[in-house]
Amino acid sequence: MNPTLTRLRTPVESGLAQAGNIFGLFLDVFRKTFRRPFQWREFIEQSWFIASVSILPAALVAIPFGAVVALQTGSLIKQLGAENFTGATSVLATVQQAAPVVTALIIAGAAGSAVAADLGSRTIREEIDAMEVLGIDPIQRLVVPRVLGMMLVAFLLNGMVSVVGICGGYFFNVGLQGGTPGAYLASFSALAQIPDLVIGEIKALIFGVVAGVIAAYKGLHPKGGPKGVGDAVNQSVVITFLVLFFLNLVLTLIYLQVVPAKGA
Repeated sequence: MNPTLTRLRTPVESGLAQAGNIFGLFLDVFRKTFRRPFQWREFIEQSWFIASVSILPAALVAIPFGAVVALQTGSLIKQLGAENFTGATSVLATVQQAAPVVTALIIAGAAGSAVAADLGSRTIREEIDAMEVLGIDPIQRLVVPRVLGMMLVAFLLNGMVSVVGICGGYFFNVGLQGGTPGAYLASFSALAQIPDLVIGEIKALIFGVVAGVIAAYKGLHPKGGPKGVGDAVNQSVVITFLVLFFLNLVLTLIYLQVVPAKGA
């Protein structure tokens, strides 16, 4: 076989094997979510921890993100002579795209890295092996509560980011671009619809489960001691970003095909 093809074959096979293992862990998490007893205490503690590391960064990112969306769309709409729809385009862009993307960044970057580091540390201390020896399933005991916690926090975080982003967009559009409050709100109600909010929340739930499963997988399989944990955290964040942005594209394409625009 060509040496170049041989060098390319190994990482491709490794990547496919890793994708298969992550999907296998996802199926395990789904199946063991319904197994009793459910770890309520771990779920509440992890949800609170994930929220504590995610809320402030999400709010701080949502304000400039909403402002950029408002300024960019406002400038473009003004060039097209449709100033009356500035509010609608700004809000729709925030609810459908900006809020889920910000949620994905925060969930993968802050919460996912924390979960990967926690599970990675337990793995190199052989706590996971000890649990298995004692007959305790680490997937049900540790992974399921963390994945469900990330889903819950992502769902709530997306709503908060949407509100903060809309408020930031309103401030910059009305305060800096000369828009009027009445036109901003009226155009929003004329074009926005409930499915726009629903797709944002569905994206957040999917982003939460994907980020949780990838972080858990990398945390459970670090290579080479403490340095391996650091590498696993970095890989978890990078892989999750790539997957979430691809999923966002796919979900947006499906939504635009399935749900017609209001008034179309």
